[in-house]
Amino acid sequence: MITSSGNKKIKDLAALIKKSNARKKHNAYIIEGIRMFKELKKDEILDVFASESFEAENRKILSEIYPEYETVSDRIFESVSDTKTPQGVMAVVKRKEYTLEKILEKRDTPHSLLILDSLQDPGNLGTLIRAGEGAGITGIIMNETTVDIYNPKVIRSTMGSIFRVPFIYVKDLKEVIEKLYSKNVNIYASSLEGAIEYDAPDYKKDIAFIIGNEAAGISKEVLDIVEDKVKIPMLGEVESLNAAVAGSILMYEAARQRRK
Repeated sequence: MITSSGNKKIKDLAALIKKSNARKKHNAYIIEGIRMFKELKKDEILDVFASESFEAENRKILSEIYPEYETVSDRIFESVSDTKTPQGVMAVVKRKEYTLEKILEKRDTPHSLLILDSLQDPGNLGTLIRAGEGAGITGIIMNETTVDIYNPKVIRSTMGSIFRVPFIYVKDLKEVIEKLYSKNVNIYASSLEGAIEYDAPDYKKDIAFIIGNEAAGISKEVLDIVEDKVKIPMLGEVESLNAAVAGSILMYEAARQRRK
């Protein structure tokens, strides 16, 4: 049993939780909690850490999924956990590998993509991934100034959707948008200026929605090359919606139209 915070494995685990560059260097990320742990396949797992109290009640689950797990004292587990009330199990998992070409592969149903321009809040990103899976999106494209998708807060907010929704980071959103246009993808930017109401367009073809930074919105260089802009009408004195709420409304409108 690991009982010291000076243990190398615990130090490495703490770095993966706290530092994006450590996650990139080791090509790994952390999931925490029994629900997501149960969704893992053994070939995705690099290591597992279980608190002594969790192990006492869940030896069978641990042995079935990853019998080579490490037992950690409750005190050390709580000190390294990123949650206020740790569930007692953490896994070091291989990062996902996707490409734009894979995301844009021909499908039996139309594409529904989400493009994120410098989104910063981990909770917003996680919520968009989770809502996106529910709405049937086929992929997420983000620029490199968007928050790290492997941030533990993002992972928790996805509630497992991180395992199933394809995503990529790209250096140049403009270049990707131009490529999408060349493939006849209809692109809609969430914007207040020069926009039509969000439920007016036909979303039953290949589409992509762009959601911008929480404070600054979509960058001017991206907005300038997007032909279609949509807005969500507001009642009362509300000026704008949370990025995750706005993105969810757009994705579910597309899903609604396709259902009918």
